Amino acid sequence: MHSRRNFLRTTLGLAGAAALQSDPALARLAAKPRLAFSTLGCPKWSLDTILKTAADSGYDAVEIRGLEGELDLSKRSEFNSPASLSATLRRFRDKKLSICDLGSSAQMHHADPVKRQKNLDEARRFIDMAQQLDCPFVRVFPDSLPKDQDREKTLDLISQGLLELGKHANGSKVQVLLESHGELVTTNYLTRIMGQAEHPHVGLIWDIFNMWVEGKEAPAAVHTALKKYIRHVHVKDARVTGNTHQYVLLGQGDAPLQEAITALRNDGYKGFYSFEWEKMWHPEIAQPELAIPDYPKAIRKYFT
Repeated sequence: MHSRRNFLRTTLGLAGAAALQSDPALARLAAKPRLAFSTLGCPKWSLDTILKTAADSGYDAVEIRGLEGELDLSKRSEFNSPASLSATLRRFRDKKLSICDLGSSAQMHHADPVKRQKNLDEARRFIDMAQQLDCPFVRVFPDSLPKDQDREKTLDLISQGLLELGKHANGSKVQVLLESHGELVTTNYLTRIMGQAEHPHVGLIWDIFNMWVEGKEAPAAVHTALKKYIRHVHVKDARVTGNTHQYVLLGQGDAPLQEAITALRNDGYKGFYSFEWEKMWHPEIAQPELAIPDYPKAIRKYFT
C-alpha cells in the first residue's frame, strides 16, 4: 500500500508538472506569490524585529519606508555609509530575505527650483543606496496638483523628474517607480505621465486600493491601461462608508482585491505584492504584531 501511494503521488506530480509545462496560463496561476510588507506598518519596530517577523511569517522581502519613525534612511546608522549598507544587506541575506523597495519621500510635482532640487537629490541618494543594497526599486511620488500651478506644467514636471532619475539610475540595477498616490490616482493622468517618461529605469507602483477608492476606476480597467508600467504592487483593504474609509485586515474590507490580483496573475506579473499597512499615518488601526503576520495567510485565498 505504501509503495502504491508513492507511485500515485509521483504519477500525479509528474502529470501536474506536464500540465503546467503545456499550459503557460495554468503555470502562471500556480506560481507562488512573492510577498513583502512596508515598514510604514511598523514605525516603532527595530530592524531586528522587522527581520524576525518577516522570516517567521513567510515573507520574501521587506519594503523599507522609514525605520523607527525616521523616513530619511541616510540618517539611520543601518544605512548611512557603504559599510553599514553592506552589513544591513548581510543581515537580510542571513534571514533569506531581500529588500524589494526603498520608499523615499521625494515629490516630483514641485516647480520651485529649490524644492525641486531638494527632492530630486533625495531620490538620487536613495537610488545610490538601493544599488548597494541589491534593491531593485526606489519609490517616488507625484502627490499633488497645486492649484496655483498650471496642471499641464505639473504633469510635465513629474515626467521630466522621472526621466532625470531614470538617467541617474543608468548602469545600475535600480528602477525609479512612481506610486499612484495623492491627487494622481486616475489612469488619464498616469498614462500621460508614464508615456512621457518611458525609460528602462522608470516604472510604476500600483496602489490597488488608492486607485479604486479615490480614482473610482475598476481594477481590471486600471490594469489594462497601466500594465506595461507596473513593476510593484501595494495591497491593503478597508471598509468604505460614503467618502470615508477605515483600514482593516486583509479580506475584511471592501477593496476589490480579487479582481486586481486575477488581472495581474493572468498577465504573468512576477513582482511583489507588498502589504502597506499605514500605521505610521493612522495610529488607530490594528497593531503591526497582528496585521503583518496575518497578511501572508490572508492573501492566500486570492491565489487559490
